[in-house]
Amino acid sequence: MKELPYIQDPTKLAIFTHFLHNPELMDHKAHLEICDVGDEELFRDFFKIPFPTPKNTIFTFIDLFAGMGGFRLAMQAQGGKCVFSSEWNTFAQRTYLANFGEMPFGDITKNEIKQYIPEHFDVLCAGFPCQPFSIAGVSKKKSLGRETGFKDKTQGTLFFDVADIISRHRPKAFFLENVKNLVSHDKGNTFKIIHATLDELGYSIHYKVMDGKNYVPQHRERIMIVGFDKNIYHGSEQFEFPTPPEKELHIKDILDNKADKKYTLSDKLWHYLQEYAKKHKAKGNGFGFGLVDPNSISRTLSARYYKDGSEILIPQEGQNPRRLTPRECARLMGYPDEYIIDSVSDVQAYRQCGNSVVVPLITDVSGQLVKTMMKQP
Repeated sequence: MKELPYIQDPTKLAIFTHFLHNPELMDHKAHLEICDVGDEELFRDFFKIPFPTPKNTIFTFIDLFAGMGGFRLAMQAQGGKCVFSSEWNTFAQRTYLANFGEMPFGDITKNEIKQYIPEHFDVLCAGFPCQPFSIAGVSKKKSLGRETGFKDKTQGTLFFDVADIISRHRPKAFFLENVKNLVSHDKGNTFKIIHATLDELGYSIHYKVMDGKNYVPQHRERIMIVGFDKNIYHGSEQFEFPTPPEKELHIKDILDNKADKKYTLSDKLWHYLQEYAKKHKAKGNGFGFGLVDPNSISRTLSARYYKDGSEILIPQEGQNPRRLTPRECARLMGYPDEYIIDSVSDVQAYRQCGNSVVVPLITDVSGQLVKTMMKQP
């Protein structure tokens, strides 16, 4: 992807790239805002991308909290056309731009960003931030004396921005993803509020906790929440979550034959991790590093993997274990090798993979969603 240093305003770049891919959706105001960016012929690189919009699309969707683009890959695989994307992290925006030729808009909580959402679209997708609800996130916030869930004023309320967009635009369906702990957080009250809010908006709700281990060699449980507009489907849609494939997966299948030496743990770090594990084992805790059996599956990849890689370490004969490479992490999340992950640093690539969805799992669920949605009464 060509660098564009002369477009300094991220929102202007988002407007322009959305216009390039969806010219029919841009209103007069948007045309005026992009008119001083330059000649469109100079921007052909935005179409020289690994994952363009399908030639024959059958529905439209928006991609909120888009991250590195897992939902977009899944929905495009079903014949979907993305008409709006939003992601506040600048490094994730860069990865998204490299793969889809589109700069996501920024902070979706701001009305000046929400105004660019098209009035009509079929499906809303959102893997809204999970930190206020995850087990790890709750523990960390409590240790810092901070509130969790909906009392977290910076992230816990982001669900209500999703609900607001659903209320304003009335998509036929939505697809939300979050951590397994969302169901049990605050003795189930958090999920009760989410469920009640979506029900009050007039959508029938289907949800299920599914494990990514059926699709990639990683234990990763997440809740899938799918909804359909009762005004259209009258609560009688025949939606069912997919039956996971029955196949034995091994982490060795996603490993490179040879990894750069920089991914091998230093003697100092390896010694620290072993001593740390011994200390907690003596206390009866289960904390410690995760040395993976190549013929098995891994623990859950986290956004903090860049720090020491301790949850997933690959054994190496005659030397210290190593971290997964960023490419291996992308494979562990189900991203194909054509996916561009080196437009950012290793640290940022690790973070993006750890925050991502399991692409083949999301793709499987989205297939069921689209099939159901297309059977409109």
